[in-house]
Amino acid sequence: MFPKWFDKWNRENPTNIYGPAILVGAAGVAVTVAAFLVVVGQPFKTESLQSGPRGTGMSRAEFVSDLAKPDPTIEVMYSEAPYVPEGGEAKASEIYQNVQVLGDLTEDNFNRLMLAMTDWVAPDQGCAYCHGDVDVEEYGNDDLYTKVVARRMLQMTQNINENWDGHVNANKQVGVTCYTCHRGQNVPSDIWFRMGAVNEAAGGWAAVQNRVTVQSQYTSLPSDALETFLLDYGRIGVHNLEAHVAEYPDEEGVTTWQDTERTFSLMNYVANSLGVNCVFCHNTRAFYDPEQVTPQWSTEQLGIGMVQEMNNDYLVPLEEVYPPERLGPVFADAPKAACKTCHKGYQQPLQGTNVIADWPELATTGAPVYE
Repeated sequence: MFPKWFDKWNRENPTNIYGPAILVGAAGVAVTVAAFLVVVGQPFKTESLQSGPRGTGMSRAEFVSDLAKPDPTIEVMYSEAPYVPEGGEAKASEIYQNVQVLGDLTEDNFNRLMLAMTDWVAPDQGCAYCHGDVDVEEYGNDDLYTKVVARRMLQMTQNINENWDGHVNANKQVGVTCYTCHRGQNVPSDIWFRMGAVNEAAGGWAAVQNRVTVQSQYTSLPSDALETFLLDYGRIGVHNLEAHVAEYPDEEGVTTWQDTERTFSLMNYVANSLGVNCVFCHNTRAFYDPEQVTPQWSTEQLGIGMVQEMNNDYLVPLEEVYPPERLGPVFADAPKAACKTCHKGYQQPLQGTNVIADWPELATTGAPVYE
């Protein structure tokens, strides 16, 4: 096709085409990637939350892709609008036997809530989980521990919504229902039991170090932090902030380095439970100054008080009701709650979904307000 002289010259003067081809290919890939990022979005883009005064480093950066990732349990959460009473309807306590908590509800709203609780707590077992495999006429019996526990949990839920509004609804109306903790499981995830001695080495001297446990968030920090602070009302604090203080560990009220580590253990647990870091509540320049903390610090303080009340007034007293298989493996104690039981890694449980809107019966110990 080409003249002979051209073919001869071409053979005698070969050209390296790989360098330009690689250059052109790399440029093409770069253009394609840039176009993809413009159209689809930057997957590693971060978003900062200013959690304190500017210039103090009190900001928290998170990947936008993580922030936008939905909690998968939200989509499957069951909810149903209430039936607004017209007046004159018979009450549940007049129709059914042994209705101790929700007796003032109309029959329609009572059954609506019972069906919802079944879906939230025992979707596989159904009504039989609390009432047993009996006729409807026998549903008033308290033969199963699950029904006794469920009744007390209803009272606890009403108490949380009614008396701990400052924590639960700190930013907007959110509320809690059975689903907040259970998420379709008979027993909520992230409950806890007393651990016992956790600084005993398998052999030799433990060097006063702690075994790594799930409650210490897989660190060697003390594993009894939840027991000390969320059950026994222990004082959350670190060592004396003054230097050269004449005090001794055996003196009452003196905070030891073990107490400091125990506080760090609790803070680590709280951070992991909410998916945040220290500056979400604290000013890193003044960790111990309550006048320089963020608003979230106060919300967390209310949360700690709420959990203490839940454990001591509602959960621990049920110890004699539970069968042995529901009790702790070491001390046979009742299961207890903590931050992660509700939050499950999110700043707000169920990412701030208003779960109480359709359930005014769970929002108050008094007569529900229907709208």
